[in-house]
Amino acid sequence: MTSLPDLYWLPDLPDYSEKVSALSVPDPQEQINVLARLAQHRLDFLRTTQLDRRLADALENTGAPPEGFTPFRLAVLRSSTMEHLLPAIRIAGLRRGLLIECYLCPYGQYQQEVLAPDSDFHAFRPEAVLFAVDAHEALPRVEVGASSADIEEATEKQVDEWRALWRHVRDDLDAVPIHQLMANDMPDLFGGFDSMVPGAPANLLGYLNDSVRRAAREEGALVLDVERMAARVGLNAWSDPVRWFHGKQDIAPQCGPLYGELVSRQLAALRGLSRKCLVVDLDGTLWGGIAGDDGIEGLVLGPGSAEGEAFRAFQVHLRRLMDRGIILAVCSKNDPDVAEDIFKNHPEMVLKPDDMAVFVANWEDKPANLQRVAETLNIGLEALVFFDDNPAERHLVRETLPGVAVPEAPKDPAFYVRCLSDAGYFEAIDFTPDDKARGDQYAANLRRTKTRTVATDINSFLGDLSQEMTVGPFDPPNLPRITQLVNKTNQFNLTTRRYSQVNLEKFAQSPNVLTLWARLKDRFGDNGLISVVVARPVDDDAEDVLFIDTWLMSCRVFGRRVEEAVLNMLVDEAQRRGVKRLIGEYLPTDRNHIVADLYERLGFHVLDSGREDGSTKWELLLENFQATESPVTIINTAANGH
Repeated sequence: MTSLPDLYWLPDLPDYSEKVSALSVPDPQEQINVLARLAQHRLDFLRTTQLDRRLADALENTGAPPEGFTPFRLAVLRSSTMEHLLPAIRIAGLRRGLLIECYLCPYGQYQQEVLAPDSDFHAFRPEAVLFAVDAHEALPRVEVGASSADIEEATEKQVDEWRALWRHVRDDLDAVPIHQLMANDMPDLFGGFDSMVPGAPANLLGYLNDSVRRAAREEGALVLDVERMAARVGLNAWSDPVRWFHGKQDIAPQCGPLYGELVSRQLAALRGLSRKCLVVDLDGTLWGGIAGDDGIEGLVLGPGSAEGEAFRAFQVHLRRLMDRGIILAVCSKNDPDVAEDIFKNHPEMVLKPDDMAVFVANWEDKPANLQRVAETLNIGLEALVFFDDNPAERHLVRETLPGVAVPEAPKDPAFYVRCLSDAGYFEAIDFTPDDKARGDQYAANLRRTKTRTVATDINSFLGDLSQEMTVGPFDPPNLPRITQLVNKTNQFNLTTRRYSQVNLEKFAQSPNVLTLWARLKDRFGDNGLISVVVARPVDDDAEDVLFIDTWLMSCRVFGRRVEEAVLNMLVDEAQRRGVKRLIGEYLPTDRNHIVADLYERLGFHVLDSGREDGSTKWELLLENFQATESPVTIINTAANGH
């Protein structure tokens, strides 16, 4: 294992230069696919820049983005030189299925760009805006002997100016503001006593970063934690004084690939592209030794050896990931009875059988078993991370299932936790109660599946579930989870339109827009918030028509006729408003084929089905609508006055 800023969790490609030089795919869209595969490898600054040039050429020669890639417009408002970092942002985005178009404001003009409505920045219409203000620009000018009160006043004044800019970005452009924290490489004035002097530059910068964090929480902005990453890398590697004085580069080129990773992870999370599930091997991954050969007594796990403690620490980390909403699963070549016995009876096992949403231990090949894991959980392969200590197995999975993320597990288990953390597969932009309960929800879903296998028919199975759905309009307590679903859901999502929380708040506040959320529970547990609907007027003159702008549902409740109950509720609320027609639209993607015929199945009539892009438009006349007898009991909180 190498150290940061090298992207050590990605596999190396010894013949990289030859592969790039030989890249001669005539179809530019296929060329982007090839470049994306190359981007999955460990790249330094020069290789990243080289690949970015190839990407620019391919994009220039293609029309629509290739299937499987999501365009994203990022504006970077900076006070230092950042041109050298943009290739890393774009290539790290490509690694995650994003085609990032970057706008870089003129040097030091970030305030003017935001405040001038006719600026190029406004014309760009960014989806996210990164405020990259360096410490040389931002550090308040105060006397070194200033009191804590003076320091607080000075830092709050600076942060209030940024707050105003964030609000402009959010309200005028419907974009997400992301504020970059500053690496704290301020020189000591008092040596070790600096931490006791409020006005010492290092302390002052610390106060400023803390103020940004607090303000971001209050304003709904995101922070890019460069401060923490620079501390991990080492400040001497992160910034180079020579490059600062010569070219005002605040971040050294060698850290460009890592910086690009940091930025692209947040953008991917905004688009719902973070990974959801960690699948782990067993022997050499969760414990030392071979279960079938060494037996439960011979495994290396827990106190008594450095290696055993490292394996246990890795399990502790996995348990914490589960607690924050990451699904855990097992995929191992092992005797299932032996493997499960270790989970149940080894005294040092932190993880227990119930922590694993899927437990696949057999002698079949791992790509097939990983597909089984994804199918069981009803998630795509692109949601999986596979952690295995065996390099041959890792290579096989990468070659067979390129959608699965497979980090290069370090040879020493002491570095397992750091590797998984540094790789950033599970980047989040919020944390909701539904996230915390996700592991239990998937475990309950498996119990439902087992019940279904013994039921005599689907109707008796659904009837025995005792499903109860609570429905209501968008409201502040549920908006974070609603925003999360809108930006993450890909399969049961008829239009895949993405909206920020600010956009969704505007829908909620508009008297002409019908918004619904739905929560579902049954006898096995609470599924959480599982469906979102936004229906808006087609135009101001058609008050009796609503267009279903957004309709999505969690994959956990597929096949349970919940969509029928949601439509019943939607029609009921629409009729309350005097609506006579609902218009629905299906916009196909590479992931939402499962709902291609949804409107037809629910009784809508086709209006338009001959479009080149495969999209269709549908109509439902409410006067003729007959509510389906659904196996779901509905509790309408809006009707109850809540």
